[in-house]
Amino acid sequence: MSLFVTFEGPEGSGKSTQARYLKEYLQNAGYPAILTREPGGTPISDAVRRLVLDGQWTSMEPTTETLLFAAARAQLVGEVIMPYLNLGGIVVCDRYADSTYAYQGYGLGRNLTELREITRFATGGLQPDLTIYLDLPVDEGLSRKQRQRDETRELNQLALPLPHLPPPQPSQSEHWNRLDAREVAYHERVRNGYLEMIAADPDRWQVLDARVDREVLTTQIIAAIQPALATIKPL
Repeated sequence: MSLFVTFEGPEGSGKSTQARYLKEYLQNAGYPAILTREPGGTPISDAVRRLVLDGQWTSMEPTTETLLFAAARAQLVGEVIMPYLNLGGIVVCDRYADSTYAYQGYGLGRNLTELREITRFATGGLQPDLTIYLDLPVDEGLSRKQRQRDETRELNQLALPLPHLPPPQPSQSEHWNRLDAREVAYHERVRNGYLEMIAADPDRWQVLDARVDREVLTTQIIAAIQPALATIKPL
């Protein structure tokens, strides 16, 4: 039996860190597990990620944004996720289709029925077995992201270029992107959308408070996944 676990949450919730911790826990416990992310996870999907998150593309249409995310997801599912699940492994994914429903659906007001049809076409109908949602108030999450952005800028300014290399070119920070820069009301709609999806399908979701200490949150996530691990054989 395979297992598909996804992490969701508003900006700054720490889901990427916790997804990495979970993958490391699973591997150390002897389970066949890999970690991937959305958008990204393959060379093609990473190229789409750079395009769709780049802050210079402020004129990107919501439909364009939606289809780019779907294209990156289709490549990731076909190239990475499904092949590993077919081998009986565990896939941990930092974001998946629920992000589209939250960010482009609830956040941008796109039709949810249409989004589900696009997602079904892109993924072949693949659904997570378990989704871990790390909840955080919007203002606190955006403050965390802004601190990460500022710290990254400070480190880049301190770094000295090597004499035989050209000076570093400005690039899109992983800690602050085109979606992060949208108004607070947008991020509030995203968070409320997540909470609405959780209420509609509570059996799939595990909701945890992202404000607790990192180590405590990791322990809670490991506890939450134990029932699902009963069907997976360690290596």
